Amino acid sequence: MSGEDAPAEQQNAVDQKQETKAAEEPKAEPPKTEPAPAAAAEATATPAAATEKVPEEDTFTYRALVLTGYGGYDKVKLQVKKGKPALKAGEVLVRVKACGLNFADLMARQGLYDRLPSPPVTPGMECSGVVEAVGEEVTDRKVGDKVMVLNRFGLWQEVAVVPSTHTFLIPEGMSFEEAAALPVNYITAYMMLFDFGNLRPNQSVLIHAAAGGVGIAATQLCKTVKDVTVFGTASASKHETISEGGVTHPIDYRTKDYVEEVRKISPKGMDIILDPLGGSDTHKAYNLLKPMGKLITYGTSNMLAGQKKNLLAVAKNWYHQFSIHTLSLIQGNKSVCGFHLGYLDGEMELITQAMNTILDLYKEGKVKPRIDSTWHLEQVGDAMRKMQERNNIGKVILNTEPMPEEEKKEEPKKEDKKKDDKKKDDKKKDDGKKEEKKDDKKKEEPKKEEEKKEEPNKEEK
Repeated sequence: MSGEDAPAEQQNAVDQKQETKAAEEPKAEPPKTEPAPAAAAEATATPAAATEKVPEEDTFTYRALVLTGYGGYDKVKLQVKKGKPALKAGEVLVRVKACGLNFADLMARQGLYDRLPSPPVTPGMECSGVVEAVGEEVTDRKVGDKVMVLNRFGLWQEVAVVPSTHTFLIPEGMSFEEAAALPVNYITAYMMLFDFGNLRPNQSVLIHAAAGGVGIAATQLCKTVKDVTVFGTASASKHETISEGGVTHPIDYRTKDYVEEVRKISPKGMDIILDPLGGSDTHKAYNLLKPMGKLITYGTSNMLAGQKKNLLAVAKNWYHQFSIHTLSLIQGNKSVCGFHLGYLDGEMELITQAMNTILDLYKEGKVKPRIDSTWHLEQVGDAMRKMQERNNIGKVILNTEPMPEEEKKEEPKKEDKKKDDKKKDDKKKDDGKKEEKKDDKKKEEPKKEEEKKEEPNKEEK
């Protein structure tokens, strides 16, 4: 019986009683409160709505490093993003395990790298991980594949969506860290040495920053060709490592003129020079080439001076920018090439050919990325500082695993120690300056005494 029928039946009962006993007051029955159909439906629907699952796309979260503006290390911040990235045809979703840090990322942070969109944006040109989902029309990748990824930007995060053509299967035995260290450095070195340089036996190569990612990759690739002599610039503390890696003549660019050092050993100059420096160093490189030599310039790291953009360094680099007339090239029998991997993102067929050759060399044991250090995403500032201060030997890697709580607690202590060390260094410098002033005063005192003695003699004259 519904709640709406109850009052009508009550009224019929009252009318019958009034006919038989007119004087008797009728007793009204309380109405029965059965739920209305709409209310009943609502009541049954509420528990169902409560138990209904929220779509995964809405609950999905992942951490990402975001460049929030141009400037120092603190401009790259770790953020949590919501929502599962959507896949288009031909794309794959990769669960990122490790990311590579490159010099271009440091320049991008200062606004000196034009292949990165304006902030806010997630940097990162290479990573490694596992395929979690594939879009329509993807036939060469499947869920569970371990891959390395090369992209223009957007890979410093826990998940990344990229075209399947930008992924390469990781060989058996290669770690995620090695896979993240390989694409940018080895493709760059390979295409410069063999596509532009046409490296052949018995030639000589000058590699700047020989202890960096590209430098080590280039040295290993030079060793795949018979009797190639490698000259490599690096600070003295790195010479033993780069010599073991294949550099024939290490040169300390901080204390010696590398041009003079090269000329002492090879008076005619170099067959191939890889120049990531720019500015005046490109002029030096060109003058160091032998006839039929090749200069391959692929960066302007001389622009990078300090955490933030140094306008003086930028202006100085542009002022000394290398420029040459074609007639000079003809008369000098030299060639100048420019390489920028960031502008080859539309030439994946070329890049894939180079990568396949590099992976074959890896399987043969002829090349192997050297990992300098691995950092959590939370430590990206320290990772960038290490690379920018040229303290790395090999590749700096970012690990997407969350930092353990114990390490997080240690971070403030490390920061305090850094501050204390800086204060001590500053105090030493101040003390040193004070000592120098004292020494200068001591040196000046005898001179003053001599001057005083000379003054009476002058008066007598």
